[in-house]
Amino acid sequence: MLESEQNRPQAEPAPGPGPEQRGAPPNPRAVCPACRRLFRDPRILPCLHSFCSDCIAGLEPFSVTRPDTTADRVTVLCPDCDSEVDLPPSGPGGLSPDHLALDEVFLEALVSGGPLGCDLCGEGSSVSRCEACSVGLCEFCSEAHRRQKRTASHCLVGLEELRTRGRLCRPVLCSLHAGQELGLFCQPCDLPVCVECAATLHRDHRCCPTRDVIDRHGDRIRELVSRILRPRLEGLEESLQKVENCQEAVQARVEATANEIRAFACGYASAVEAHCLSLLRHLEEIRVQRRNHLHLQRAQLQQALADVRGAVEFSERLLGCGSDAEILSAKGVTLRRLSSLADRSHNGLPAAVAPDDGSSICFLPREPAGEVEGYPVVGVVSAKTVDVSSCTVEGTGLWQAREGEQGSFTLVCRDSAGERMARGGEHVVISIVHKEKKGCSMAATVTDNKDGTYQVSFRPEKAGAYSVWVCVKAQHVKGSPFVLDVRRRFRQHSGTFHCCSFCSSGGAKEARCGCPGSMPGESRQHNGA
Repeated sequence: MLESEQNRPQAEPAPGPGPEQRGAPPNPRAVCPACRRLFRDPRILPCLHSFCSDCIAGLEPFSVTRPDTTADRVTVLCPDCDSEVDLPPSGPGGLSPDHLALDEVFLEALVSGGPLGCDLCGEGSSVSRCEACSVGLCEFCSEAHRRQKRTASHCLVGLEELRTRGRLCRPVLCSLHAGQELGLFCQPCDLPVCVECAATLHRDHRCCPTRDVIDRHGDRIRELVSRILRPRLEGLEESLQKVENCQEAVQARVEATANEIRAFACGYASAVEAHCLSLLRHLEEIRVQRRNHLHLQRAQLQQALADVRGAVEFSERLLGCGSDAEILSAKGVTLRRLSSLADRSHNGLPAAVAPDDGSSICFLPREPAGEVEGYPVVGVVSAKTVDVSSCTVEGTGLWQAREGEQGSFTLVCRDSAGERMARGGEHVVISIVHKEKKGCSMAATVTDNKDGTYQVSFRPEKAGAYSVWVCVKAQHVKGSPFVLDVRRRFRQHSGTFHCCSFCSSGGAKEARCGCPGSMPGESRQHNGA
């Protein structure tokens, strides 16, 4: 109870305008971190952060526990450090008052020209301060202070002079006895008290002047600070500085790496753009080449068509309109022309068999294309066409297989230069037919690997020789049709094995087998092994 009475608030200056009204005060220690105004009855939380008593009372409870014998214990979060702190059962008024914060408030009010009430009458505004009593006095109380014998020798200092000093010394007064300074310390209660408190409430306690115990109690604080907390503080500051340095280093490294990425992206974009232009130029060259080739084929076909049409029309007109003599007279030159046209092979004109429709022109986006300006790029324009005569078949499954077991081989499509095609999509036909048994064939599955190769798999049901046709674009590849030899399925013997004693004994008929068995036909076994 004595502690709660001792912690009652003492007189303090009227709260001045908040920072939102006159700007932030020069001294932030005079401002409550919660309400951002000058402290009003500041109280110290267990985490040593001070707030106005009303601000603490307005905090949302973090938790409420109900001990067995005491009142509810309320836990709140400090608005400054987020620490969980317990409030005393009496509420914020049970917390220790922050006299240093009050000093800062008085000093702030003094320096900023705020109102300071008279500490004696409480009605007028202070114009001077008694250095001996450490109280502010109005004009009337100042005159009375000078006239009284007990205070006539005290030195009164004007507020203007105090403002120039920049510091203020005020006593800590007792909250129970007006005007009484806390000059004693009750050791059993561990509280500072005034003279009247020591004579009444603490008369049976050992009370000493504060100057006699301040060294001992101050040394405890000083020892904790100097021996433990100050080195820890320095270590934490050093660690914090290292972390901040690391943050700056990380930020600098990230920015440098970002610049490298941007430079790389710009360079890569330039290389990709150059590669794109190169691909388009190559595509245009292919287009011009194919166009010229088709123009040549078209001209050849037109000329061949004109020759054949002219010969046919002349021959038909000769036979239909000419007389016998006319036919016989023109027979020689006509037959020579017709024979020449008939003997001329149209296979010499590629377009007559398979005109180029441009289907072989494609873009392979994942094909490596080397480097452009030092950057690796992908994507090539392919115009290769498959050459059936250059296609090859790989794998032993093309030559031999076993009845009931899966066999396979690989077809590799190549161009005229013998290079493997880099894409799939060719029309591949596989036919497997028994060479001796009519109507006996097997189904084959063709898997396009999309890289110019085709996996062919099959499962023969009957043994024998098969003819395997491998065709691309309705034409046989080199070596087709192939001969596939399908052997019978291997059947594992499940009976009893006997030795041939006659053979193993070199033909001795009297040899007998060690086992009691006999061969089919009740012939006895001979032992020769």
